[in-house]
Amino acid sequence: MKYSAIKLSIFILILSVSTSAFSQKKKTIKQTATLTDRQFWLQQMDKMVKPVLYNLAKDSLKINMPKVTSIHIDNKEHRIKVQYVEVLGRVLSGVAPWLQLEGGDEKEVALRKQYREWAIQGLKNSLDSNAKDFMNYDIGGQQLVDASYVALAFIRAPWLWENLGEKHRLLMMKSIVTTKRFKPVFSNWLLFSAMNEAFLAKFGYSWDPMRVDYALQQMEQWYVGDGMYKDGSTYAFDYYNSYVIHPYLAKISEIIGAKVKDYNSMFEKIRKRNERYAILQERLINTDGTYPATGRSIIYRGAAFHHLADMALRNALPKQLSPAQVRCALTAVIKKTLVSPTTYNNGWLTIGLYGNQPDLGDFYNNQGSPYICTNIFLPLGLPASDPFWANPAAKWSAQRIWSGEDFPNDHSQDLR
Repeated sequence: MKYSAIKLSIFILILSVSTSAFSQKKKTIKQTATLTDRQFWLQQMDKMVKPVLYNLAKDSLKINMPKVTSIHIDNKEHRIKVQYVEVLGRVLSGVAPWLQLEGGDEKEVALRKQYREWAIQGLKNSLDSNAKDFMNYDIGGQQLVDASYVALAFIRAPWLWENLGEKHRLLMMKSIVTTKRFKPVFSNWLLFSAMNEAFLAKFGYSWDPMRVDYALQQMEQWYVGDGMYKDGSTYAFDYYNSYVIHPYLAKISEIIGAKVKDYNSMFEKIRKRNERYAILQERLINTDGTYPATGRSIIYRGAAFHHLADMALRNALPKQLSPAQVRCALTAVIKKTLVSPTTYNNGWLTIGLYGNQPDLGDFYNNQGSPYICTNIFLPLGLPASDPFWANPAAKWSAQRIWSGEDFPNDHSQDLR
Protein backbone atom coordinates (compact mmCIF):
# COMPACT_ATOMS: atom_id res chain seq x y z
CA MET A 1 0.00 0.00 0.00
CA LYS A 2 2.82 2.38 0.92
CA TYR A 3 4.52 1.75 -2.45
CA SER A 4 1.27 2.40 -4.33
CA ALA A 5 0.70 5.60 -2.38
CA ILE A 6 4.21 6.82 -3.23
CA LYS A 7 3.65 6.08 -6.92
CA LEU A 8 0.34 7.93 -6.81
CA SER A 9 1.99 10.95 -5.16
CA ILE A 10 4.74 11.01 -7.78
CA PHE A 11 2.17 10.77 -10.58
CA ILE A 12 0.17 13.65 -9.11
CA LEU A 13 3.36 15.74 -8.77
CA ILE A 14 4.39 15.09 -12.37
CA LEU A 15 0.88 15.88 -13.60
CA SER A 16 0.88 19.11 -11.60
CA VAL A 17 4.26 20.22 -13.02
CA SER A 18 3.25 19.31 -16.57
CA THR A 19 -0.05 21.15 -16.25
CA SER A 20 1.75 24.22 -14.88
CA ALA A 21 4.31 24.15 -17.70
CA PHE A 22 1.57 23.76 -20.31
CA SER A 23 -0.39 26.65 -18.80
CA GLN A 24 2.71 28.84 -18.79
CA LYS A 25 3.48 27.97 -22.42
CA LYS A 26 -0.14 28.65 -23.39
CA LYS A 27 0.01 31.99 -21.54
CA THR A 28 3.24 32.95 -23.36
CA ILE A 29 1.77 32.04 -26.75
CA LYS A 30 -1.36 34.04 -25.94
CA GLN A 31 0.70 37.08 -24.89
CA THR A 32 2.73 36.90 -28.11
CA ALA A 33 -0.40 36.49 -30.20
CA THR A 34 -2.03 39.58 -28.66
CA LEU A 35 0.85 41.92 -29.46
CA THR A 36 -0.04 44.60 -31.98
CA ASP A 37 2.26 44.90 -34.98
CA ARG A 38 3.81 48.02 -33.49
CA GLN A 39 4.42 46.33 -30.14
CA PHE A 40 5.98 43.37 -31.94
CA TRP A 41 8.27 45.66 -33.97
CA LEU A 42 9.33 47.52 -30.82
CA GLN A 43 10.02 44.21 -29.07
CA GLN A 44 12.19 42.99 -31.94
CA MET A 45 13.98 46.33 -32.31
CA ASP A 46 14.77 46.39 -28.59
CA LYS A 47 16.09 42.83 -28.69
CA MET A 48 18.34 43.63 -31.64
CA VAL A 49 19.63 47.06 -30.68
CA LYS A 50 19.95 46.93 -26.89
CA PRO A 51 23.30 45.04 -26.70
CA VAL A 52 24.88 47.65 -28.97
CA LEU A 53 23.65 50.91 -27.48
CA TYR A 54 23.59 49.72 -23.86
CA ASN A 55 27.22 48.62 -24.03
CA LEU A 56 28.32 51.71 -25.92
CA ALA A 57 26.66 53.94 -23.30
CA LYS A 58 28.51 51.99 -20.58
CA ASP A 59 31.80 52.34 -22.49
CA SER A 60 31.99 48.56 -22.83
CA LEU A 61 31.12 47.88 -26.48
CA LYS A 62 34.67 46.95 -27.48
CA ILE A 63 34.88 44.68 -24.43
CA ASN A 64 31.60 42.80 -24.92
CA MET A 65 30.94 42.87 -28.68
CA PRO A 66 32.09 39.57 -30.22
CA LYS A 67 35.00 39.75 -32.63
CA VAL A 68 33.29 37.57 -35.22
CA THR A 69 34.00 37.79 -38.95
CA SER A 70 32.89 35.96 -42.05
CA ILE A 71 34.63 32.66 -42.76
CA HIS A 72 35.46 34.25 -46.13
CA ILE A 73 37.08 37.33 -44.57
CA ASP A 74 39.88 39.05 -46.47
CA ASN A 75 41.63 40.84 -43.57
CA LYS A 76 40.34 39.70 -40.19
CA GLU A 77 42.32 42.12 -38.03
CA HIS A 78 41.27 45.17 -40.04
CA ARG A 79 37.62 44.13 -40.31
CA ILE A 80 37.43 43.82 -36.54
CA LYS A 81 38.96 47.30 -36.10
CA VAL A 82 36.26 48.90 -38.24
CA GLN A 83 33.29 46.94 -36.88
CA TYR A 84 32.55 49.49 -34.14
CA VAL A 85 31.83 52.50 -36.34
CA GLU A 86 30.06 50.05 -38.64
CA VAL A 87 27.64 48.83 -35.97
CA LEU A 88 27.13 52.36 -34.63
CA GLY A 89 26.09 53.78 -37.99
CA ARG A 90 23.94 50.85 -38.99
CA VAL A 91 22.03 50.71 -35.73
CA LEU A 92 21.52 54.47 -35.38
CA SER A 93 20.43 54.94 -39.00
CA GLY A 94 17.62 52.43 -38.42
CA VAL A 95 16.34 53.65 -35.05
CA ALA A 96 16.86 57.38 -35.75
CA PRO A 97 13.29 58.12 -36.93
CA TRP A 98 11.88 56.48 -33.79
CA LEU A 99 14.29 58.47 -31.60
CA GLN A 100 13.08 61.62 -33.38
CA LEU A 101 9.41 60.83 -32.73
CA GLU A 102 7.50 62.17 -29.74
CA GLY A 103 4.58 60.59 -27.90
CA GLY A 104 3.15 57.11 -27.80
CA ASP A 105 1.90 54.94 -24.97
CA GLU A 106 3.62 54.99 -21.58
CA LYS A 107 5.84 51.97 -22.24
CA GLU A 108 7.02 53.25 -25.60
CA VAL A 109 7.78 56.72 -24.25
CA ALA A 110 9.82 55.19 -21.43
CA LEU A 111 11.67 52.92 -23.85
CA ARG A 112 12.47 55.84 -26.17
CA LYS A 113 13.70 57.93 -23.24
CA GLN A 114 16.11 55.16 -22.29
CA TYR A 115 17.35 54.74 -25.86
CA ARG A 116 17.84 58.47 -26.29
CA GLU A 117 20.02 58.49 -23.17
CA TRP A 118 22.02 55.50 -24.38
CA ALA A 119 22.41 56.97 -27.88
CA ILE A 120 23.69 60.35 -26.69
CA GLN A 121 26.04 58.90 -24.09
CA GLY A 122 27.21 56.25 -26.55
CA LEU A 123 27.97 58.86 -29.19
CA LYS A 124 29.93 60.89 -26.66
CA ASN A 125 31.95 57.83 -25.66
CA SER A 126 32.66 57.08 -29.32
CA LEU A 127 34.07 60.61 -29.71
CA ASP A 128 36.07 60.69 -26.47
CA SER A 129 39.72 59.80 -27.14
CA ASN A 130 40.07 58.79 -23.48
CA ALA A 131 37.15 56.35 -23.59
CA LYS A 132 37.57 52.62 -24.16
CA ASP A 133 34.96 52.86 -26.94
CA PHE A 134 36.64 55.72 -28.78
CA MET A 135 36.19 55.23 -32.53
CA ASN A 136 38.64 56.23 -35.23
CA TYR A 137 37.26 57.25 -38.62
CA ASP A 138 40.61 57.21 -40.41
CA ILE A 139 41.73 53.58 -40.46
CA GLY A 140 40.54 52.55 -43.90
CA GLY A 141 38.11 53.00 -46.77
CA GLN A 142 35.34 51.11 -44.98
CA GLN A 143 35.13 54.10 -42.64
CA LEU A 144 33.77 56.15 -45.54
CA VAL A 145 30.84 53.73 -45.73
CA ASP A 146 30.26 53.64 -42.00
CA ALA A 147 30.54 57.40 -41.54
CA SER A 148 27.76 57.85 -44.08
CA TYR A 149 25.40 55.74 -41.98
CA VAL A 150 26.25 57.82 -38.91
CA ALA A 151 25.59 60.92 -41.02
CA LEU A 152 22.29 59.44 -42.20
CA ALA A 153 21.28 58.83 -38.59
CA PHE A 154 21.72 62.51 -37.73
CA ILE A 155 19.86 63.54 -40.88
CA ARG A 156 16.95 61.28 -39.94
CA ALA A 157 17.02 62.39 -36.30
CA PRO A 158 18.05 66.03 -35.89
CA TRP A 159 17.14 65.51 -32.21
CA LEU A 160 20.38 63.55 -31.84
CA TRP A 161 22.38 66.39 -33.33
CA GLU A 162 20.67 69.05 -31.24
CA ASN A 163 21.24 67.12 -28.01
CA LEU A 164 24.81 66.04 -28.63
CA GLY A 165 26.28 69.34 -27.44
CA GLU A 166 28.52 71.79 -29.28
CA LYS A 167 31.81 70.13 -28.33
CA HIS A 168 30.76 66.70 -29.54
CA ARG A 169 29.02 68.06 -32.64
CA LEU A 170 32.34 69.56 -33.70
CA LEU A 171 34.15 66.27 -33.04
CA MET A 172 31.48 64.39 -34.99
CA MET A 173 31.73 66.74 -37.95
CA LYS A 174 35.52 66.44 -38.01
CA SER A 175 35.28 62.64 -37.84
CA ILE A 176 33.02 62.52 -40.88
CA VAL A 177 35.18 65.01 -42.77
CA THR A 178 38.18 62.78 -42.04
CA THR A 179 36.78 60.13 -44.37
CA LYS A 180 37.17 62.45 -47.37
CA ARG A 181 40.72 61.15 -47.64
CA PHE A 182 39.42 57.81 -48.86
CA LYS A 183 38.64 57.26 -52.52
CA PRO A 184 35.24 55.62 -52.94
CA VAL A 185 34.96 52.40 -54.92
CA PHE A 186 33.41 53.02 -58.34
CA SER A 187 30.02 51.69 -57.25
CA ASN A 188 27.26 52.60 -54.80
CA TRP A 189 30.13 53.91 -52.65
CA LEU A 190 29.85 57.21 -54.54
CA LEU A 191 26.62 57.73 -52.62
CA PHE A 192 28.41 57.35 -49.30
CA SER A 193 30.60 60.33 -50.19
CA ALA A 194 27.53 62.26 -51.31
CA MET A 195 25.62 61.45 -48.11
CA ASN A 196 28.47 62.79 -46.01
CA GLU A 197 28.35 66.02 -48.00
CA ALA A 198 24.58 66.16 -47.59
CA PHE A 199 25.08 65.87 -43.83
CA LEU A 200 27.50 68.82 -43.91
CA ALA A 201 25.08 70.82 -46.04
CA LYS A 202 22.12 70.10 -43.76
CA PHE A 203 23.85 71.19 -40.59
CA GLY A 204 25.39 74.35 -42.00
CA TYR A 205 28.98 73.32 -42.72
CA SER A 206 30.98 73.80 -45.89
CA TRP A 207 30.20 71.02 -48.36
CA ASP A 208 31.59 69.92 -51.70
CA PRO A 209 29.04 70.17 -54.55
CA MET A 210 31.36 68.20 -56.84
CA ARG A 211 31.20 65.04 -54.72
CA VAL A 212 27.43 65.24 -54.78
CA ASP A 213 27.24 66.05 -58.47
CA TYR A 214 29.61 63.22 -59.42
CA ALA A 215 27.53 60.67 -57.50
CA LEU A 216 24.24 61.91 -58.93
CA GLN A 217 25.47 62.11 -62.52
CA GLN A 218 27.11 58.69 -62.36
CA MET A 219 24.03 57.03 -60.85
CA GLU A 220 22.04 58.54 -63.72
CA GLN A 221 24.44 56.84 -66.12
CA TRP A 222 23.96 53.58 -64.24
CA TYR A 223 20.16 53.64 -64.38
CA VAL A 224 19.12 50.52 -66.33
CA GLY A 225 15.33 50.89 -66.35
CA ASP A 226 12.13 49.87 -64.56
CA GLY A 227 13.22 51.57 -61.35
CA MET A 228 16.60 49.86 -61.01
CA TYR A 229 20.23 50.92 -61.15
CA LYS A 230 23.46 49.10 -61.79
CA ASP A 231 25.82 49.01 -58.83
CA GLY A 232 28.87 50.02 -60.80
CA SER A 233 29.81 49.03 -64.33
CA THR A 234 27.77 45.81 -64.45
CA TYR A 235 24.27 44.87 -63.35
CA ALA A 236 23.80 42.40 -60.51
CA PHE A 237 20.53 40.92 -59.29
CA ASP A 238 21.01 41.68 -55.62
CA TYR A 239 19.45 44.06 -53.10
CA TYR A 240 21.83 47.01 -53.34
CA ASN A 241 19.09 49.10 -54.93
CA SER A 242 17.43 48.78 -51.51
CA TYR A 243 20.39 48.46 -49.14
CA VAL A 244 21.84 51.75 -50.39
CA ILE A 245 20.92 53.22 -53.75
CA HIS A 246 17.25 54.22 -53.51
CA PRO A 247 17.20 55.30 -49.83
CA TYR A 248 20.38 57.32 -50.29
CA LEU A 249 19.22 58.96 -53.50
CA ALA A 250 15.91 59.88 -51.85
CA LYS A 251 17.55 61.53 -48.85
CA ILE A 252 20.29 63.26 -50.87
CA SER A 253 17.61 64.60 -53.23
CA GLU A 254 15.65 65.98 -50.30
CA ILE A 255 18.59 67.81 -48.75
CA ILE A 256 20.36 69.03 -51.87
CA GLY A 257 17.05 69.92 -53.51
CA ALA A 258 16.48 72.39 -50.67
CA LYS A 259 19.88 73.98 -51.35
CA VAL A 260 20.00 74.21 -55.15
CA LYS A 261 17.51 73.92 -58.00
CA ASP A 262 19.92 72.53 -60.59
CA TYR A 263 18.67 68.95 -60.24
CA ASN A 264 14.90 69.43 -60.20
CA SER A 265 14.21 67.33 -63.29
CA MET A 266 16.59 64.58 -62.14
CA PHE A 267 15.05 64.51 -58.67
CA GLU A 268 11.59 64.15 -60.17
CA LYS A 269 12.78 61.09 -62.09
CA ILE A 270 14.37 59.72 -58.92
CA ARG A 271 11.04 60.15 -57.11
CA LYS A 272 9.19 58.17 -59.79
CA ARG A 273 11.87 55.46 -59.78
CA ASN A 274 11.57 55.28 -55.99
CA GLU A 275 7.88 54.51 -56.42
CA ARG A 276 8.41 51.88 -59.11
CA TYR A 277 11.07 50.06 -57.13
CA ALA A 278 8.83 50.07 -54.05
CA ILE A 279 6.20 48.23 -56.09
CA LEU A 280 8.77 45.63 -57.15
CA GLN A 281 10.03 45.28 -53.59
CA GLU A 282 6.58 44.58 -52.19
CA ARG A 283 5.98 41.90 -54.84
CA LEU A 284 9.20 40.14 -53.86
CA ILE A 285 7.79 39.35 -50.41
CA ASN A 286 6.21 35.91 -50.54
CA THR A 287 3.11 34.78 -48.65
CA ASP A 288 5.19 33.65 -45.66
CA GLY A 289 7.63 36.56 -45.54
CA THR A 290 10.37 34.80 -47.50
CA TYR A 291 12.02 36.43 -50.51
CA PRO A 292 14.62 35.40 -53.11
CA ALA A 293 17.94 34.82 -51.34
CA THR A 294 20.07 36.12 -54.16
CA GLY A 295 23.15 38.30 -54.46
CA ARG A 296 25.89 39.43 -52.13
CA SER A 297 25.25 40.81 -48.64
CA ILE A 298 22.21 38.59 -48.22
CA ILE A 299 23.09 38.33 -44.52
CA TYR A 300 21.73 41.87 -44.16
CA ARG A 301 18.36 40.20 -43.62
CA GLY A 302 15.50 42.75 -43.45
CA ALA A 303 17.67 45.51 -44.93
CA ALA A 304 16.75 43.94 -48.25
CA PHE A 305 13.60 46.07 -47.76
CA HIS A 306 15.32 49.20 -46.48
CA HIS A 307 13.82 51.08 -49.43
CA LEU A 308 10.25 49.89 -48.88
CA ALA A 309 10.50 50.77 -45.18
CA ASP A 310 11.93 54.18 -46.05
CA MET A 311 9.11 54.89 -48.50
CA ALA A 312 6.58 54.03 -45.81
CA LEU A 313 8.36 56.28 -43.30
CA ARG A 314 8.32 59.20 -45.71
CA ASN A 315 4.65 58.65 -46.63
CA ALA A 316 5.88 58.28 -50.20
CA LEU A 317 4.36 54.91 -51.13
CA PRO A 318 2.81 54.78 -54.60
CA LYS A 319 -0.98 54.56 -54.82
CA GLN A 320 -0.76 50.84 -55.69
CA LEU A 321 0.53 50.08 -52.18
CA SER A 322 -1.56 50.73 -49.10
CA PRO A 323 0.34 51.45 -45.89
CA ALA A 324 -1.39 48.53 -44.16
CA GLN A 325 -0.35 45.95 -46.75
CA VAL A 326 3.24 47.18 -46.56
CA ARG A 327 3.13 46.98 -42.77
CA CYS A 328 1.89 43.41 -42.91
CA ALA A 329 4.43 42.41 -45.56
CA LEU A 330 7.33 43.89 -43.60
CA THR A 331 6.05 42.28 -40.40
CA ALA A 332 6.17 38.92 -42.18
CA VAL A 333 9.78 39.60 -43.24
CA ILE A 334 10.77 40.53 -39.69
CA LYS A 335 9.20 37.35 -38.33
CA LYS A 336 10.78 35.15 -40.96
CA THR A 337 14.30 36.57 -40.76
CA LEU A 338 14.43 36.66 -36.96
CA VAL A 339 12.47 33.51 -36.01
CA SER A 340 15.35 31.03 -36.17
CA PRO A 341 16.71 29.98 -32.75
CA THR A 342 20.21 30.69 -34.07
CA THR A 343 19.49 34.27 -35.22
CA TYR A 344 21.25 35.46 -32.06
CA ASN A 345 24.26 34.13 -30.20
CA ASN A 346 24.37 35.40 -26.62
CA GLY A 347 22.22 38.33 -27.71
CA TRP A 348 24.28 39.31 -30.76
CA LEU A 349 23.17 38.88 -34.37
CA THR A 350 24.77 35.99 -36.22
CA ILE A 351 25.97 36.02 -39.81
CA GLY A 352 23.18 34.47 -41.85
CA LEU A 353 19.73 35.05 -43.31
CA TYR A 354 17.69 32.44 -41.46
CA GLY A 355 19.77 32.00 -38.34
CA ASN A 356 23.49 31.28 -38.24
CA GLN A 357 24.65 30.48 -41.79
CA PRO A 358 28.39 31.25 -41.97
CA ASP A 359 28.81 30.27 -45.61
CA LEU A 360 26.41 33.05 -46.66
CA GLY A 361 28.86 35.69 -45.43
CA ASP A 362 31.00 37.83 -47.71
CA PHE A 363 34.68 38.75 -47.42
CA TYR A 364 33.85 42.12 -45.82
CA ASN A 365 31.40 40.94 -43.13
CA ASN A 366 32.14 41.37 -39.44
CA GLN A 367 30.00 41.35 -36.31
CA GLY A 368 28.73 44.85 -37.10
CA SER A 369 27.64 44.12 -40.67
CA PRO A 370 24.27 42.39 -40.14
CA TYR A 371 23.00 45.27 -38.01
CA ILE A 372 22.09 47.18 -41.15
CA CYS A 373 18.89 45.13 -40.91
CA THR A 374 17.83 47.63 -38.22
CA ASN A 375 16.71 49.81 -41.14
CA ILE A 376 13.60 47.66 -41.61
CA PHE A 377 12.32 49.33 -38.41
CA LEU A 378 12.23 52.82 -40.00
CA PRO A 379 8.39 53.06 -39.93
CA LEU A 380 8.52 53.10 -36.13
CA GLY A 381 9.24 56.78 -36.75
CA LEU A 382 5.58 57.16 -37.69
CA PRO A 383 3.13 57.74 -34.80
CA ALA A 384 0.76 54.96 -33.81
CA SER A 385 -2.11 57.03 -35.26
CA ASP A 386 -0.59 56.97 -38.76
CA PRO A 387 -2.48 54.77 -41.26
CA PHE A 388 0.62 52.57 -41.50
CA TRP A 389 -0.06 51.39 -37.94
CA ALA A 390 -3.71 52.29 -37.36
CA ASN A 391 -5.36 50.73 -40.41
CA PRO A 392 -6.62 47.13 -40.20
CA ALA A 393 -4.37 44.33 -41.45
CA ALA A 394 -4.37 43.89 -45.21
CA LYS A 395 -3.07 41.19 -47.53
CA TRP A 396 -0.01 42.08 -49.54
CA SER A 397 0.30 41.26 -53.25
CA ALA A 398 1.67 37.74 -52.94
CA GLN A 399 -1.03 36.71 -50.50
CA ARG A 400 -3.77 37.98 -52.76
CA ILE A 401 -2.33 36.46 -55.92
CA TRP A 402 -1.46 33.06 -54.44
CA SER A 403 -4.83 32.70 -52.73
CA GLY A 404 -6.52 32.91 -56.12
CA GLU A 405 -7.83 36.47 -55.99
CA ASP A 406 -8.09 38.37 -59.23
CA PHE A 407 -5.36 40.98 -59.21
CA PRO A 408 -4.12 43.79 -61.48
CA ASN A 409 -1.24 42.76 -63.74
CA ASP A 410 2.14 44.43 -63.60
CA HIS A 411 4.02 46.33 -66.32
CA SER A 412 7.49 47.84 -66.49
CA GLN A 413 7.81 51.62 -66.64
CA ASP A 414 10.10 53.72 -68.80
CA LEU A 415 11.49 56.24 -66.33
CA ARG A 416 14.53 57.51 -68.18
